[in-house]
Amino acid sequence: MTVTSRVMKLSRFMITLPKTKISVFLIFVVSFITGALEGCLQPELLSIDTVISAFLGGGATTFFLLGLTAIASGGLIHSCVNKLHKRHMKLKQAMFLSFVCMLFPCLTYLLGSIISLGIKVDITGNCLILGILFGFAIEALILWATSNIKYYQGIFIAAIQPVLTLSMLVLITNLVIASTSMDAVLSLYLKVIIGAIVLAIAIYAFVAIIESPIRNNLGVGGLELLSLFIAQISEGSNAMEEIFNEMGEAIDTTVSLISFRTENGVKANYISPCVHPGPVGSIGGSNLPTIIANQLDDFAIIAHGAATHDFNPVAAKEVNKITDAINGILSNLKYTKKASKFQRVKSQDAKVGVQFFDEGIILLTTFAPQSGDDIDYGVGLSLIYEAKAVTGVKDVVFVDCHNSLEGNYERLLAGHNRVVQLEEAIEKIEKQDMYPIKMGYAYNPLDEIPIKDGIGQSGVKIMITEVDNQKMLYVVFDGNNMKQGFRAKIIEAVNEAYPEIDMIEVMTTDTHLVNTISGGGLTVGAKHQELLIKRVLELIPKAFNDLEYVEVASGTSRVNLKTLGPDNSTELVTTITSIVSVTKLLAPLIFIVAAIMTILWIF
Repeated sequence: MTVTSRVMKLSRFMITLPKTKISVFLIFVVSFITGALEGCLQPELLSIDTVISAFLGGGATTFFLLGLTAIASGGLIHSCVNKLHKRHMKLKQAMFLSFVCMLFPCLTYLLGSIISLGIKVDITGNCLILGILFGFAIEALILWATSNIKYYQGIFIAAIQPVLTLSMLVLITNLVIASTSMDAVLSLYLKVIIGAIVLAIAIYAFVAIIESPIRNNLGVGGLELLSLFIAQISEGSNAMEEIFNEMGEAIDTTVSLISFRTENGVKANYISPCVHPGPVGSIGGSNLPTIIANQLDDFAIIAHGAATHDFNPVAAKEVNKITDAINGILSNLKYTKKASKFQRVKSQDAKVGVQFFDEGIILLTTFAPQSGDDIDYGVGLSLIYEAKAVTGVKDVVFVDCHNSLEGNYERLLAGHNRVVQLEEAIEKIEKQDMYPIKMGYAYNPLDEIPIKDGIGQSGVKIMITEVDNQKMLYVVFDGNNMKQGFRAKIIEAVNEAYPEIDMIEVMTTDTHLVNTISGGGLTVGAKHQELLIKRVLELIPKAFNDLEYVEVASGTSRVNLKTLGPDNSTELVTTITSIVSVTKLLAPLIFIVAAIMTILWIF
């Protein structure tokens, strides 16, 4: 499983936070109900009037004690964190954090009342203090981990809610009892301070232990990495690129293309860079297909070359180097009018589609309907050299069609039997006669489908080639792989609606723009299948109308760019795996010991 796949699995534990007013409403309801239930647990209640009075009085008191202080705390936390000028915290985030941390004293307060009723000893106050401390510990950990602030800053900010709650407790107690001794107040605060120190030490020890391997192996802080990842997934921040840039390695890869030209100039380019459009969201090269297409002067279809997450650009600006290389190719092309029919060869599960364009070929690889994922650059390069040897061409536009996936599937590395299948299929390629060629294209950005549903900004692009009366349809969706079986449905629909089309292949760009927290990461066809098929069928007449004789040319260029790199990818996966393993044992040990010490101190 790739780095991004592992990390994105963690995002399923993240949620879209409610609006601020929803959190405030929840704070009011939960705190009031907690107090109301606690009030009704008093043994002296004998009549309906006293029950109602206890219900309303207990609810109101606990709202002031826990609810009102939580609301005030949310506003203060929001202000304090943002004044430190680290990761921006939204008010809804601060308010929801206050709500979550209020749940702990609510739970222990209610639980303490129930236990007190059973054992005839009042431990409600101590249980309330225990819940306040647990809430403080969770708040400190979350603030430190997600806001990219120093630990002592997180401790001070997390202390806002407990201090407000304790102050309100002293005020309410003084109003009810009419007099509260200074010794009792000092004792209360001493209990809380010592308990908070114990939990703060436990949190620091735990984080220091699990963060150390990441800092030692990768040179970056684990919490900083987590904070920036959350910022990207939840807010679209690209600050994580700075970390990747520090970790990154320079690599040499290739980009290849087939260019189509009319007497009016370049009509379109079919391009396949051996660079991975990742890692996630808008970071690095995740939106590579659209960025390149928008930077070029002419219409471009960007396919997915041989590349895994090792070849993720560390920053979006690295994609500019690919565009520069493409422009360099285009300025030195020699066009001819020769192209071949499209042919498809197979070996076991491997299917290879080939079309010659003078001295270049498009080489489409797929294992559909079986699942498949990224093809390693080394594997792709070896297949390119084999294709050159078999066909005698100068340029091979290698394409991983990326068009069938169910669940997770490992990347294709050297030594896998599927590599042998592809090699055997390539050996079956036959040289074709050359003819004049017509080409037409059409495009729909699919703006009606949100990115979270698996369609990127480039929507769907199609290209039809006609050679010696054979019509070949290329369909390219801007998405991250395709739901297993959807390719076959598209081909069936096209064959039924347009029997004059002889050959079809459907592919995706593997854009990782669609991998976001808000329900993203879906493959093409996971949603809106009928709509996607309808849009493809609507584009075909437009492409037919655009058919015209063209000249063709091919080209390849090397590109040097900074990527995450194979060493760091492996190191990151290994480090995260080891940390998760250690955490499973270490976290319960540290926090259970700290909790026991706190309980013994409080009681």
